Amino acid sequence: MQKMSIGFGVAKDEDQEDENIFAGITQSVKISGGVDYNKLCHVFGSNIISPELLQRFERLTHPVPLHPLLKRGIFYSHRDLELILDTLETKGPDSLYLYTGRGPSSSSLHLGHLLPFMFTSYLQKALNCSVVIQITDDEKLLYRSLSEQQIQFNMQENIKDIIACGFNPSKTFIFSDIAYISHIYRNILRIQQLITTSQVKAIFGVTDSD
Repeated sequence: MQKMSIGFGVAKDEDQEDENIFAGITQSVKISGGVDYNKLCHVFGSNIISPELLQRFERLTHPVPLHPLLKRGIFYSHRDLELILDTLETKGPDSLYLYTGRGPSSSSLHLGHLLPFMFTSYLQKALNCSVVIQITDDEKLLYRSLSEQQIQFNMQENIKDIIACGFNPSKTFIFSDIAYISHIYRNILRIQQLITTSQVKAIFGVTDSD
């Protein structure tokens, strides 16, 4: 089964108008004189969505109309979209799933939180595939000054907001790390065997004091 992972970088303005910093979990880039989207793709390891690729996506997801964020080029880059479409075309939607998640640090979602879920919901309809949504309540318990009761409340409220984005109930699985640890621990061990402490620091941006 092919996984399609959806992620977003964060952009912020610096004091000078001609400079921008774009930061991700493992990479950041400072650009002077406007935004160089090709440079951003190079740094973050993604590729520009070409008109031909967009046409192929539209053809394979018909009759679901192309999302405005794709049509207008606001979502302009991708990783492995060709592979996703190859799998959809040759093996069908049952060979795909979408994976995303939410850390319940607050009881409500702002627009920056909602946008990825709204777009994931669209992709579920377009690709007719399953969605897995991981709630990282364990992470917030360890790295935020919140009680277990507050995190539990936040998680329940967050899940309501996520469901309201229009996901297909029969093809959507939402789970809590704490509640589901017995089922995912085997996969945790498999991942732990493959990565070092240095790689964990690079992937998640943690330091020795975290």
